[in-house]
Amino acid sequence: MARLCFDYGHGGKDGGASYKGRKESDDVLSLGKAVAAEIRKYRVIVDETRTSDVYVSLGARSSFENKKKYDYIISFHRNAYKPEKAKGVETYVYTKTGSKAKSLAQKVQSALVGVGFVNRGVKSANFYVLRETKSPAILIEAGFIDSSADNNIFDSKRSQIVTAITKAILAQLGINYIKSKVSKAVEKKNKQASTSETFYRVLVGSYKDRTNAEKQVQKLKSAGLNAVIVSYNK
Repeated sequence: MARLCFDYGHGGKDGGASYKGRKESDDVLSLGKAVAAEIRKYRVIVDETRTSDVYVSLGARSSFENKKKYDYIISFHRNAYKPEKAKGVETYVYTKTGSKAKSLAQKVQSALVGVGFVNRGVKSANFYVLRETKSPAILIEAGFIDSSADNNIFDSKRSQIVTAITKAILAQLGINYIKSKVSKAVEKKNKQASTSETFYRVLVGSYKDRTNAEKQVQKLKSAGLNAVIVSYNK
């Protein structure tokens, strides 16, 4: 049985990069846990260096991974440069990595580019989490958090991003991805709607703080309503 280690960057007192109220630590925790949930459906073991908004040192992350034998360790991050000056996805491997990590990195990179991110390529770096872990390791920079264009993709295409990363990982493990009946039904319904009927969306509030927006989404979902966060600039 395959075993993976998922590492969600930053957390707690270390929020990572931030922009207009959103934090890297929140974005990667949410994304990574969603991918982990999908991967586990295929009887793949996924251990996580953190599962909530808590601080975990780099040393603790590598120690966590070193205790067991993993097929791969995947670290989730979001990039930052200067506000609205860069965009796109990058996937990193260690400077002295092997073919397994490179192969997985290429698959994940291609998958995310397919969702709509600008392709900044697979790159090598001497990052701690890549250097001090034993398993083949990759680090995903899922778009720039200080890019409105990337944030729009990250939010509006969340399900596609989760599916894309899931498919890439499963392909690397030699496991066939099986689209669920629910996904097929939703896809069919969306296709029918786009070709035969016009629908109108109802917006419920605008928030400067992403946390407040997420709370509102949870309330709507609890009421049985479909809701998603879409970022925009006035």
